[in-house]
Amino acid sequence: MVAKFLEKINWLGHAGFRIDAGQTVYIDPFQIDPGPKADLVLISHSHYDHCSPEDLAQIVGDETIIITEKSAAAQLNGNIRVMAPGDYLDIEGIGIEAVAAYNTDKHFHPQSNGWLGFVLTIEGVRIYHTGDSDFIPEMESVQADIALLPVSGTYVMDPRQAVAAARAINPDYVIPMHYGEIVGDANQAAEIKTALEGDINVHICSKI
Repeated sequence: MVAKFLEKINWLGHAGFRIDAGQTVYIDPFQIDPGPKADLVLISHSHYDHCSPEDLAQIVGDETIIITEKSAAAQLNGNIRVMAPGDYLDIEGIGIEAVAAYNTDKHFHPQSNGWLGFVLTIEGVRIYHTGDSDFIPEMESVQADIALLPVSGTYVMDPRQAVAAARAINPDYVIPMHYGEIVGDANQAAEIKTALEGDINVHICSKI
């Protein structure tokens, strides 16, 4: 079931994804081409490469629900629901858990900001998008079938941390993200694939 679900996850580049599973769900769309209208959009935090009103304008319709944290919500218009770490919502049968996302050894994403990662439950599959985060203690308690992990370093976890996070979460599949646009490249995705080979499947997506 989990392997089949991978076909429904589309990488839009950087930390952006579109999940096509009955409803159309976008996460952190940035520098995207026009696509199908969103039923649901998740915005992890207010940085421009995650909260992009210009990109949202291409995919948000009258019925779209946007879920984000308070600082990003202040930049946006529409049907917005604000979450904080620990909150839970059910939107049309999609379970949404807001989890913490922050840096441990750099200052770009302070824990005090209350910025978000998300665990989505769709068709019985749990997908964890970490947001912009390092490997943090909270990941030890996340249960996910598919983990979308940043690998580029600088602003987020580097490949070494991503491998540690993957082992802590222990999903069926890891999808590397947060590379190729602003910082990082495909070599870092390949690095964690090699490091986890034989233990955890790493699915490297082609950008659509």
